Amino acid sequence: MKIVAVSDTLSVASQPEISDFADLKASGFGAVINLRPDREAQDQPGNDAEAEAARRNGMAYAFIPVTMATISEADVRAFQKAVNAAGAPVVAHCKSGARALSLHAIGEVLDGRMKADEVVAYGKRLGFDLAAAEAWLNRESSRRPQVRGFFDPRTYSVQYVVSDPETGKCAIIDPVLDFDEKSGSTATASADAILAYVKERGLSVEWILDTHPHADHFSAASYLQEKTGAPTAIGVRVVDVQRLWKVIYNWPEFPADGSQWDRLFADGDTFKVGQIEARVIFSPGHTLASITYLVGDAAFVHDTLFMPDSGSARADFPGADPRVLWNSITQILALPDETRLFTGHDYQPGGRAPRWESTVAEQKRANPHAAGISEQEFIALRTARDRTLPMPKLILHALQVNIRGGRLPEPEANGKRYLKFPLNALGGAAW
Repeated sequence: MKIVAVSDTLSVASQPEISDFADLKASGFGAVINLRPDREAQDQPGNDAEAEAARRNGMAYAFIPVTMATISEADVRAFQKAVNAAGAPVVAHCKSGARALSLHAIGEVLDGRMKADEVVAYGKRLGFDLAAAEAWLNRESSRRPQVRGFFDPRTYSVQYVVSDPETGKCAIIDPVLDFDEKSGSTATASADAILAYVKERGLSVEWILDTHPHADHFSAASYLQEKTGAPTAIGVRVVDVQRLWKVIYNWPEFPADGSQWDRLFADGDTFKVGQIEARVIFSPGHTLASITYLVGDAAFVHDTLFMPDSGSARADFPGADPRVLWNSITQILALPDETRLFTGHDYQPGGRAPRWESTVAEQKRANPHAAGISEQEFIALRTARDRTLPMPKLILHALQVNIRGGRLPEPEANGKRYLKFPLNALGGAAW
């Protein structure tokens, strides 16, 4: 195993053997970051074995599986977070150490501590070829639109700011209003982090967009509209969801007409983020109202597809349908192979760091719910999987807020707001 010191807190290395972990601990390392996807080579120990070896030797461990072809900013930020959280010297490894140093160098450039044209020379000084990292930086700097994801670990949700670098205009997609079901408390920390990013970058918010009425978190659309004045929007078929859930909540007076948003998008509708053309694709199946926002080369698919190692969204909510979901997935995967896909949730399989960006080509190649299977196979797979899943813990809390555009219930006479919780309204109890 070759180890190269990058700084006082970070070293990069080639693949260690399990027996090397005790030596790493003895050498003063307090954490290991594994950047190799499982089964990349037959002779690598793998995530589970490395995690156990780190635990046994009293070291922290992080799993951030990447390849140079699929690195995203989420991976870079996860790498930085793992290094900063260790509180002790860290050794990050891949096959040779080059990927580990690439993630570090890319982060230094993104944070302004290094210039992109300095990366290759920096790598040479440490004995690595970082030409691929330089190419990644050049490619990302020319992207339109630019996309920043914000991961919410409480609900495994991903929120987005998608912006036009030429005009400084942006849209916020699927923002989260914090809610603690145990105490009944709401907060705006997640939404405020988005506002801080918008302010830091000097952006102007043109749109606040939801892809569908969410079943696992509250939408912060109403709060963000108060703060920015930007119009809110969702798919026009939200009225079908409203009609369904007004019955579940026994709200005969509820206006199920979509008037809670400023604009209702139909399939094929177009709009702009700055000067970047955007188009709406109706993507039902997970819900009756789900839509995809295609902004330039970036498609925000939310719960239609997850990352390639995680499959697809469930299709057993009221109004959901696995056959319809398959058709939506097929339509998304008919986009050009290089189209960037941004998912709305990541459940971190194998304990890996959160990821949310892929491409059409990656999904067609590696997603077991899309690669090389038929419609009937997908329906059988999806149906069997959904039978094992309990309902989301916040579904009955969240829908009554989200079919109202993210507005909390009005205060009652005592000044308090109350959620309505119907009993025995849904199946899927996990006894």
